Order: sequence, then C-alpha cells, then structure tokens
Amino acid sequence: MQAFYADHFVLPLPAGHRFPMAKYQLLRDRVASELPEIELVQAPAASAGELALVHHPAYVEAIALGTLAAPAQREIGFPWSPGMAERARRSAGATVAAARVALGLGADAGARPAGVAANLAGGTHHAYADKGGGFCVFNDAAVAARLMQAEYARPHARHFVSSSNTGRGDLRSPLQVAVIDLDVHQGNGTASIFSADPSVFTLSLHGAKNFPFRKEASDLDVELPDGCTDVAYLHALELALDELDRRFEPGLVLFLAGADPFEGDRLGRLSLSYDGLQARDRRVFDWAWQRRIPLAFSMAGGYGVKIEETVQVQMNTYQVALEYWRRWQR
Repeated sequence: MQAFYADHFVLPLPAGHRFPMAKYQLLRDRVASELPEIELVQAPAASAGELALVHHPAYVEAIALGTLAAPAQREIGFPWSPGMAERARRSAGATVAAARVALGLGADAGARPAGVAANLAGGTHHAYADKGGGFCVFNDAAVAARLMQAEYARPHARHFVSSSNTGRGDLRSPLQVAVIDLDVHQGNGTASIFSADPSVFTLSLHGAKNFPFRKEASDLDVELPDGCTDVAYLHALELALDELDRRFEPGLVLFLAGADPFEGDRLGRLSLSYDGLQARDRRVFDWAWQRRIPLAFSMAGGYGVKIEETVQVQMNTYQVALEYWRRWQR
C-alpha cells in the first residue's frame, strides 16, 4: 500500500503554537518501523493549475507569493513562509497522488486500481475556494475530486467503475465522488465548494457545538452532542452510510479519518475510545469494499493532550487500511 508524505517540508511555527506539527513525522516514523507493507512516497506538489480547479487563481497566487492580506492569513492560523506555501501544495498533492493510485490512474494507462492509498497528512476541509481557515490552506479532498474527474474522462485512461455504478463505461458521465468526512469538525469548506455539484456527495459527521460555529450545508450533515461515545457514534455512522447508499453511487471515496473524536483530544469534545475509532474506520473501509469502490484517505485533525495518543489513533487507521488493501490485491 502506498502512503504519501510531506512532513519534511518544514512549516516554521512560533514557540507555543497550538498546532501539533510534530505528529506527522511521528506517524511516518511509526509506519516505517511497524508496517513494512506500506511504501512511503514523497508527495508531489499540486500545481497552480491543479489547485485552480477548486481555488480562485488570485488566492493560489497570494499563497505562493506571500501577499495574502493579514486578516486572511490569521484566519488560516499559520504565519506565511515559503515553507508554509510549499507544504500546502504538497499536502494537496499527496491526496491527489493517493486518489490516482487507488483508482489506477497513474502514468501507466493499464495500471490496476490499488483500491486503497493514503495521505499521511491532509484533510484540510476548512479551506474554501477563495480563502483558508482553521489550519487549512488548500482543500486537498476538493482538489483531488476535481482532478480525478478530469483524469477519469481522458480517453487513454483505464476507467475503473464500481459494480454499483450505473454509468459504467459512459465517458459522458463524470466520476462520482463521495467525501466521507469523519473529522470532529464540520467540513465547511468542502460543503461550500461542492454545494451546487451533484457529482460530489459531501457527508460530514461532526460535533454540533464545535468549530466552525457558522456551518455550511453538506449533502448530509450529522451533528453529534458533546460527550458522544462509541455506541452512539457508530449507530449514527451506520445510518449515515445507509443514507449515502440510498442517494448516491460513487466511483471514488475520499475518507477524512480524523483522530480528533478521540476521548483524549484537546479540541474534540467527543468521547470515542481507540476501539470505537478503529470500528469507525473498519466500517467505512468495509462499506467501500462491499461496493468495490476505491478509497483514498487522509488523517485530518488530531490534537491529543498527549501527541502519542493522536498518533496511535492514526496508526490504528493504517492497520485497518492494510487489511482492505490486501483484499484488493487478491
């Protein structure tokens, strides 16, 4: 299984900054030492043209040059630096690369879908078309969805279509993409970007009273009370996946496997255990596998009081992902 990383592109932060940037290196180190079946690959940088499939060109340029207005930069939550700009491009590029691998849309037109691939960071779902926010610069899931739709339509590409997709072989039909966002915070930027697009289904399961306090309308929003525990969460997820199944037939799933619903998270306000989160991941992968839908996933949020706990939640996600990747290889 391939997983794409960009943690070595340093985003310098001032002392005391609350974003746990070290978690990405810690996760890569543990994956490298404990999960040898996972091939770690440096993420490519998303180009300005690829980013412009989703983001306003003026915004893309302002991030590249460091000319974003100070209030807009503060809304992102990171100070600008060349490293910040490069890392944002690489984080988006990692989800694009993972989606290509999952679908089998690599340079080799006859590539076989890997079924499952990953971004060791990503999940930057608070970024809108024209602005960033909440530690999110570019919306990696949105860029990947748009670019996969464009590449899927190319005549020379090998087109993988799930067995449930009624548009099998019809190049006039865009690839349908489901974004399953299980970060504890609503994917407001993603919901806004795809608000009028029937080819992308946005599902967000999140804390009702958590950030962002002004939420957008996803195709399906499931709001959870503070303190929600494993049983209630998994029941809500099951109902949400049933609803997704009734309303949409994706050919690609983009899964935001946030670690922040964990009971030890500083910002999560939910109370899921390690076992509950692993059951969450297994249910999403199982849902996609049952329908033979390729899935690319990213790690999204995680702000554990103990950073090692956040990394453990993410490692559990990778262990589940490997089970399903092995099924695709048979």
